[in-house]
Amino acid sequence: MVQRLQLPTRQQIISFLKEDKWAPNAEDAANMPPNPVPPFWDLRGRAKRMREHFTLREFSGSLGDIGTLVPILISLTIQGSASLTSSLFFGGLWNILTGFFYGVPMCVQPMKSIAAIALTNKFTPGELAGAGLGVSAIVFFLGVSRLLWLVTRFVPLPVVKGLQLGTCFQLCSKGVALVKKNASFWGDSIVWSDNLWWACSSFLLVLFVYERRRVPVALLIFILGVVFALAQTGIHHRYDQVHPGGHFVHAVVPTAKEFRTGFLSAGLGQLPLTLLNSVVALAALARELFPGYYPSMTHITMSIGMMNLVGCFLGSMPFCHGSGGLAGQYFFGARTELSLYFLGLVKIVIGVVFGESLLAILKWFPNSFLGVMLFMASIELGLVARNFTLHPHNEDRRKQDFVVLLATAAALVGFSHDGLGFLVGMVTALIFWIHRYFQANTSDRVTSTLLLPTSSRQSLPSDSKYAARTTTVVTTAGDGSNYDGSSSMDSGNSKAKAAMDNSCC
Repeated sequence: MVQRLQLPTRQQIISFLKEDKWAPNAEDAANMPPNPVPPFWDLRGRAKRMREHFTLREFSGSLGDIGTLVPILISLTIQGSASLTSSLFFGGLWNILTGFFYGVPMCVQPMKSIAAIALTNKFTPGELAGAGLGVSAIVFFLGVSRLLWLVTRFVPLPVVKGLQLGTCFQLCSKGVALVKKNASFWGDSIVWSDNLWWACSSFLLVLFVYERRRVPVALLIFILGVVFALAQTGIHHRYDQVHPGGHFVHAVVPTAKEFRTGFLSAGLGQLPLTLLNSVVALAALARELFPGYYPSMTHITMSIGMMNLVGCFLGSMPFCHGSGGLAGQYFFGARTELSLYFLGLVKIVIGVVFGESLLAILKWFPNSFLGVMLFMASIELGLVARNFTLHPHNEDRRKQDFVVLLATAAALVGFSHDGLGFLVGMVTALIFWIHRYFQANTSDRVTSTLLLPTSSRQSLPSDSKYAARTTTVVTTAGDGSNYDGSSSMDSGNSKAKAAMDNSCC
């Protein structure tokens, strides 16, 4: 007599969705190092860890993401869409709070898609705030409602790695574009402080110290860039525009029209970018860079929502976390929250003391330095894509996963849209899963996905990490004993779990 599997209960479905299939299994977890980050209430452990990393390299790492921050911040402020004082103050405050909560250099960076559309359409402060508020409210809701469990459970690892690789290529191209703004070796158009000579020199410097991470190369490049910016400000007689003193934030309340325009024009395009790159890919990257550390994607979504639900009302540009920023700070030496404390304090002091007048200096910061830093930071993000499969010993599966990765990255770069890249990757992964499913279905397997004879177990792929978790149906005799002699005591949860496993890729 053949016994059918029971339908899963509500608790079994919740347990299934909570499971993170990217996390190591019990055997791998036993061999992994312990969590390197003490909980935020363990102040003594946090202080000890920061003392161990109190080096110039840590402070250098805090500047690993300025290649993205500075150009966007300057452009939005000059256009009048955002307040430099508010953006620096709240950006620094979120740096400090993020470092305290997570304990790793979890970056705070601008929402790039919203910034790009705001610059193109010349958004008002209310429209920019409306775009940030709309996205943050949705992201916060998804985190509080735990709906992101669906993402962790059903999104294949190659799709996530493909998003990271595609983002790497996008950031590389932006870094090159910054360098090309003053792409001259000689001639009348050459700018002494911003040219290809400085770009090549800084690039070679980063390469020479690539394996010597104790050298604070980002700090050296940043200091040299500040010196050049100060010199150019003096040459053009712009020091009279710098007004040290107390600068304060101002409230920005978008009207209904501004909210609608901002959200529909820029917010909808930012939403998939935030969910995929700032949450899913960021959590995966943090796990890889800090073995034993498992950040909660629910906490990440909630922190993104809270940052902007406060800051956007007070004139700040929308902020989020991001895998590119984390990779950049890690590449240039950041390992603990100490780098975020330093960066946050500097932002707050500069924003309050100088405010909008700082633009007179910042706009002369060499693009050649910013471009090289952004380019090298993106390379660090692309490196994590080398671990793109959960089946390293199965050549056929590795090949399929690599195709999924390439399809995701190529679509993301080609369409310049994370959502379309994600969609192409998911469709590719689904087609490969269907192919594997029918390939594993031998002639003696019944058509129902909830029914599997014992004799067909030989057809299941034995080298997969999840071979033991594929569809399992117990064929029993009338007395309840199994034909293969195994125990049937776990026929409740295991059968329901097997039924659900059979329905996901």
